[in-house]
Amino acid sequence: MSVVRRKFGDDYQAVVGTSTRRKRQRFVDKNGRCNVQHGNLGSENSRYISDLFTTLVDLKWRWNLLIFLLTYTVAWLVMASMWWGIAYLRGDLDMHRGPDPGHSPCVANVYNFPSAFLFFIETEATIGYGHRYITERCPEGIALFLFQSLLGSVVDAFLIGCMFIKMSQPKKRAETLMFSRAAVISQRDGKLCLMFRVGNLRNSHMVSAQIRCKLIKSAFPSPLNILSQHFRAMSGIEQRMSHLEHRCTHLSF
Repeated sequence: MSVVRRKFGDDYQAVVGTSTRRKRQRFVDKNGRCNVQHGNLGSENSRYISDLFTTLVDLKWRWNLLIFLLTYTVAWLVMASMWWGIAYLRGDLDMHRGPDPGHSPCVANVYNFPSAFLFFIETEATIGYGHRYITERCPEGIALFLFQSLLGSVVDAFLIGCMFIKMSQPKKRAETLMFSRAAVISQRDGKLCLMFRVGNLRNSHMVSAQIRCKLIKSAFPSPLNILSQHFRAMSGIEQRMSHLEHRCTHLSF
């Protein structure tokens, strides 16, 4: 429903009518997100997996935290199981029942899975309480310790680097940049100009800020060539927004 004010003499009268204009969906939201869905691209999932690091960075925070927790949990359980397996194969798990003077354990004071898990955490986190340690007569334990150190460095660099890059991205910065709800077309300097306002809610200034605008419309280069979504850069942006302080921007057609 729309209300139209008509003038009758010196008075105004409100006339209620029905608006037939439909609200069209935006191609680009005011926060910069594009409302475009890809389709019929074939092996689309494999392309995302081939660039796994960028895919993890682009995921939402809840999925990043879930992958972060699952990766470390699975890695810790697998490595602790490997230490427990070495102790089981060498017979170290039976030493708590009675000491054997002729037996040299691979890892001292590892008698069950919880103690193997605690040894792995102490080694991985470089805590080193001194109660559990690798003996020199266990070559398989030394090899597993080297593999654990390399694997831990790779996992830490990958996941922590992903989280750091995701936190450094200013995606939420657009929440404090306000655009005018409606744009107007008016004549300035003899030309029709599209005008809107941009405001920064924060007290801090955005130095050297730049604005780029694109016009999306249908184009007809030839009778047989129709471009339904033709992007055209709008030139003529007035350089009066160095600090984004609620100033107008004018774009000429």
